[in-house]
Amino acid sequence: MTLRQLPANLIIGAILVILVLGVALLSTIWTPYDHAALSISNKFQGPSFAHLLGTDQLGRDVVSQLMVAAGNSMVVAVTAVFIGGTIGTMLGLLASAKGGWVEDLVMRLSDLGFAFPALLFAIMLAAAFGPSLPNVVIAIAFINIPVFARVSRASANQIWTREYVFAARAAGLGKIAISRDHILPNIAAPVIVQATIEFALAILIEAALSYLGLGAQPPSPSWGRMLSEAQTLMYLAPQLAVYPGLAIVTAVLGFGLLGDGLRDISDPRLARER
Repeated sequence: MTLRQLPANLIIGAILVILVLGVALLSTIWTPYDHAALSISNKFQGPSFAHLLGTDQLGRDVVSQLMVAAGNSMVVAVTAVFIGGTIGTMLGLLASAKGGWVEDLVMRLSDLGFAFPALLFAIMLAAAFGPSLPNVVIAIAFINIPVFARVSRASANQIWTREYVFAARAAGLGKIAISRDHILPNIAAPVIVQATIEFALAILIEAALSYLGLGAQPPSPSWGRMLSEAQTLMYLAPQLAVYPGLAIVTAVLGFGLLGDGLRDISDPRLARER
């Protein structure tokens, strides 16, 4: 498949994701200023060569805060989706391989997981252990487990009917070995597509939790908390709410379009139906 044959949503999504990831990686080695450095005398400055997007109510450089917040969001999203995706995929493979009461138990536990929204679960964790990014990761990973369990189980059930799986069983391989050697590699595509989509949701949930004060704590910046802090300054400095809002939209849109594009490639029928 050539570049011209790639779906437009895949190309646009990949560009936006590369942009966000590039900024997040760059923030680990360089930012224009210390993101936590206060300079009250320079508060509410407009865009200039010294501060490309100006400064906030405490004189902190907005660009530096956005860059470090991008890194925090990416770390949370990648860690949470990886943990939730790994556990969920293993449970889905186990349910598909064993069937019977094991499959019923995994699916009922998945239903139970869907009953706990991330916000509610994060509030419970914050009440018990205090607000922090690790608790946000746990909350997002928890709600991802049933999603990946269902996706992997549905995909694995289709693979179990293939001839090469019957041949592997005839050769004496056990269900666990078949799941590891034959089922898992063949369900990687839908799992990766789902993971890309879940990245977008994880970034959005992290921003929402930080907006409520349950995520990153000062002085560590977060797009959600930057929005929360700018809420009372809308008439004085509305741009302070625009910048993190645009950052959230860019990241969520990028991963969303990338996931849709990957899904179109893996299943061309979906692209033709649009």
